[in-house]
Parts: sequence; C-alpha cells; structure tokens
Amino acid sequence: MKPTVHDIARCAGVSLATVDRVLNARPGVRGATRERVEQAIVTLGYVRDLAAANLAKGRTYRFAFILPANDNSFMIGLRREVEAAIARSSVERTQIEIIEVPAFDGGALVLALENVLARKPDGVALVAIDAPQVRAVAERLADAGVAVVTLVSDLGASGRHHYAGIDNIAAGRTAANLMGRFLSKVDGRVGLLAGSMLVRDHRERLEGFLSVLSEDFPQVAILPVIEARDDPALAETSIREALRRHVGLNGIYSLGAGNRGLIRALREVDAARRPVVIAHELTASTRKALADGVIDAVLNQDAGHEVRSAIRVLKAKADGLPVLAAQERIRIDIFLKDNLP
Repeated sequence: MKPTVHDIARCAGVSLATVDRVLNARPGVRGATRERVEQAIVTLGYVRDLAAANLAKGRTYRFAFILPANDNSFMIGLRREVEAAIARSSVERTQIEIIEVPAFDGGALVLALENVLARKPDGVALVAIDAPQVRAVAERLADAGVAVVTLVSDLGASGRHHYAGIDNIAAGRTAANLMGRFLSKVDGRVGLLAGSMLVRDHRERLEGFLSVLSEDFPQVAILPVIEARDDPALAETSIREALRRHVGLNGIYSLGAGNRGLIRALREVDAARRPVVIAHELTASTRKALADGVIDAVLNQDAGHEVRSAIRVLKAKADGLPVLAAQERIRIDIFLKDNLP
C-alpha cells in the first residue's frame, strides 16, 4: 500500500495538521519539526499524488524533454525512461514531448528552447549546455511561467527552478580518492577523457577530481584533457594514442561517455600493464568491463530517478507547491566488480 499522510504523522510523531502545513509550505512549523516530517516523507517513500484533484479539474500537464541525440548509452537509457513516463501518461495525466537536438550544440538547444517558449507548456526539462545564450532563454521561459528543470548537467546562474542530477563536483572528488587509493600513492600519470568542456557536469567532475589529486595525491601527474565528444570511435583512437605516447600512463578517469571505445582500446593492452580506470554510468559495456577487470570502478546515477524527479518537480511548480529537497536528491552509486547489482 502507498504511504499516506496518516503514516507520515505517525512516523514523525506529529499531527495531521502539521503534516499538511509542511506539504503546503505554510508557516507555523518549527524548523526541527519540519525536518522530522520531511525525513518521514523520504523514509516512507511518500509521493504526493495530485491525480484525483487534477482529474476533477480536467487538468493535463504538458511537458517537453529536450535530450541530446547521440550514440551515448546513458542518454539512450535516459530517453527510454522518458518514454516509459510517456507510456504512463494517461494515468499520470501528463502529455510529454521528446525533442532531440545534436549533442554539445548550444545553438540548436537555444532554438529548441525558443520553439518550446512559443508553445508555453507547463514545464520543460533539458540536458543543459552551460552557455550564456542557453541561460538567457531559460530565464525567459521561467519569466513566462514555464517551469524549467535541468537534467544530468546543470546551468550556472540562471532562472531554472531545479536541477535533477548528482553533485558532479562530489563525483569528481570521489573518483580522485578512488584513483589515488588504487594507485597506492605511487608516482604516475593519469589521463582524462571527457565529452566536452561545454557541459557543466564534465567541468565540475574535472574540478572535483583535480582538487583532490592536487591536495592528497600530489605525486600523480595529470595529462591534458582529451575531449572526445562522447564519441566511442574518437575515444578509442584518442586513448590508443595516449597509451602509445605515455608509457607511464597508469590511470584513466573517463568523466563522460564514449566508454565503448575506451574499453576497446583497453582490451588491446596486456592485463599486467593496463591502467587503473574509473568511469561513469553503469551500462551494458561498462558492466562487462567491470566484471572482466578492464574497468576498476564505475560511478553511477539513476536515470529513472532523475526523470521521475524532474516530472514531480515540474508538476509541483505548475501547481505552485513546494519541492521536498530530500526526496529529490540523486545519489552517487559506486560499483566495483564485487557489488554489481
């Protein structure tokens, strides 16, 4: 059975009136009590369901999801999660449109956002490119009353209402700590494989990674970033060349996609000489590489949670309701070959 407001009240040890005040962001609740109620909501997995009220009003939410069109296993999985939400649309009273744009193309993203603005849906979710022109149109959407949620990669100072994704600086710091420990503090060189520095998630992962290595593992030398645009073929060529040129390359951090190409290049290297590799996103290819010992660790984010979170937030914003930050926090999962799900 789905948890109810009565369950929240019992779990938090408060009255139904207090739960109602927290859910509707009304005053009169002490900070510690509010936190207790919010924690009960997260613990119980309570999700506010406005379907009945919206059915009575004949309300259907209109949302647009703008996703990059490329050969990226994680983004393909993200699209599947949006398609799953579309399949549930009659029950959830949503009308969701998927708009694809070329990856890392700021101009195409701006054009797509402007087209969405002309139609004024209830909300838009986008995998952002952190550029001034993208931030500007995001602010125009927000000013026009359209809820804006960024997915996976955030915008800088902008008018967006919510970010549904992991803390990418923390992810980079985690990767650096794993890398330093795997290398046992030996001298060495670490290569960096990114998609593009145009996207904020890759920049933030790099920032977190470099800060920890410089502070805690200064003996590790960092090679220049390889930008492979999440293209497996380009990643394969670039990593093969890096392995040829840098004999002391004993670590690789893949902070973007294109991991199928990275894995192909790594399988050509004798296992005894293979570098320590940390990558992002548990896909079919990274799962197999992890099980085979070709990759040492994978940091993962739950695409399904991100899409569901984005839809919940867009609904809340459309209805003028508060967002429960604890419920929408996306965690970073760390997988080794020993704890593969």
